[in-house]
Order: sequence, then structure tokens, then C-alpha cells
Amino acid sequence: MAEEKRYKIIIIGSGPAGLTAALYAARADLKPAVFEGFQPGGQLTITTDVENYPGFPDGIMGPEMMELFRKQAQKFGAETMFKDVTEVNFSKRPFKIVAEDEIYYGDSVIIASGASARLLNIPSEKKYMGYGVSACATCDGFFFKNLEVVVVGGGDTAMEEALFLTRFASKITIVHRRDALRASKFMQERVKKNPKISFVWNSVVDEIIGREENNKKSITGVRLRNVKTEALSDLQCDGVFVAIGHQPNTGIFKGQVELDQKEYIVLRGRNTQTNIPGVFAAGDVADSSYRQAVTAAGSGCMAAIDAERFLEAQEQA
Repeated sequence: MAEEKRYKIIIIGSGPAGLTAALYAARADLKPAVFEGFQPGGQLTITTDVENYPGFPDGIMGPEMMELFRKQAQKFGAETMFKDVTEVNFSKRPFKIVAEDEIYYGDSVIIASGASARLLNIPSEKKYMGYGVSACATCDGFFFKNLEVVVVGGGDTAMEEALFLTRFASKITIVHRRDALRASKFMQERVKKNPKISFVWNSVVDEIIGREENNKKSITGVRLRNVKTEALSDLQCDGVFVAIGHQPNTGIFKGQVELDQKEYIVLRGRNTQTNIPGVFAAGDVADSSYRQAVTAAGSGCMAAIDAERFLEAQEQA
């Protein structure tokens, strides 16, 4: 076991949770290693303006904010690597981490691999992501004051997004591929009573229509396809919120730590401990409720403190 490849703390993920954990662990002189993964900076790297993170009254671009997180962690000694972890073994300590065919060992591990919004997977969605296309109404709804938006989905997530958007948007159209909602009866009733919300049934978004002027992108509408008739129609709107759920990035952790039915990591009590002593989880990978940068950062702080206390207890044992 090469000495330079063994760390007291290994952090998997580089969003707000992972880099905050790295900052706290580095300040505790634990010299953490951070594996940044295939999307360094997490979901904030596909977010344009972030206006709800404390300390930035004028807002900040998502990628810029994550670069500041990274620099602050590195300043105190965190080692960051642009490598994707492909395999873990938590059956014994030190824990084994495989990244790009290199083997690393950690006396403790913090999993902060996040969750990914399920998307439509059409080219125009990617083109306008952050420029009118969003997967988080809580994050971006403010930018659509007095505008018309489309929400795609039929479950509780879509209903919650639509209801939240009524605070800002003048009109919300829910597009659903079926003729009935999957959401709970309570959520359905709330949505159907709201005069700002209307529905397009049995339809999917085939294309997001927009324009690009003076290097600025904006959305003008969506092209809908009726799944029963295959007929196409255009619907004017200023924004699209994709609300078809999130998938926690826990694939490589199956069989290693306990996951719930939705594949989120299960935590023990009011801390960040998983069912494996010495393995902790922070951020969206263990949070199906809030999914905010500030809550992820907070749990990253908690995970670093929990890991530090775990390591201290092991040394005293």
C-alpha cells in the first residue's frame, strides 16, 4: 500500500457538499483528497445565476461559485483530482477507492456524489439549460416574474414546482405524457384549484424553441407531440422546468452502504454516518427533500466534523 495513496479522509464528489467537507477537513489538518468526478462542481456548474446563496447579494454564476469553493479548500491543503471513482470497497478499513485504474485508501470516506435531475435528453434542452431551461424551481423561479412557463411532469415533484412558480410566473402550463397525474390526491387538488395553472395532456416536449441574439440565449416556446395522435403543436413560453424526478448518484455504492427505496443513502440519526462506521454521506446523495446548495454545504460541514471525530476516536482506542 503506497503511502502517498493513503489518506485520512477521501471525499467523493465536488459540489457544495464535497468541497465544504474538504474545506473543514483541510482546516483540521487532515489533508483530504477530493475526487471531483465527471462533473466537477456538481449541478451548480449547469446553473447560470445563483441568487439564493448567502453572502452574494448581487448573485454569482454557478461555475464561478464552485471555483471559489475549490480554491478555498485547496488554500488550506485539500488535494483535488479530476478523476471519476469507479469502484469502492467498504468491507474493511482502510477503505479502498478505485479511480481511473489507480487504487487509493482512506481511513474514512465522505460520499458527496450528489444527485442528477432526470432530464428530457433532447439536444435543445442541453443548449438552453441555464438559459430558460431549469430542473429546480426553488433555484430559478425568481427569474420568471410575470412570464409564462412550462412544467414537464406528472408526479408530486412537478406539482410542487408548479405551485412554487405561481409566486412568480403569470401562467404555468403542466405538460404530462399521460391523461392523469401520478401525484398524490392532495397535490392534485391544490394544483387544479390554482387559476394560474393549466394542463396539456398526453403530450411530450419534442423540442425547446429559442433564439440567440448578441450571444444571449432565450426561450420562446416548446414543440409538443401528442403521444396518441403524433400531432405536433407549438406552445409559447419563456421558460421550461423539467420535473420528472432526481436520481441519486449511488450506482457504485450499491451493496456497500445502505440505500433506501429511491436509492438515496440512509443516514444514522441526526448526523451524516452511514451504516458503515467511518463512511459518511453529505448533500443530495442523501437528501431527497431540499436539494439546495446551502443545505448541501451545511451537511458537508457536518460530515467533515463527524469524520474528524471518528478518526480521533480510532486513534484513542
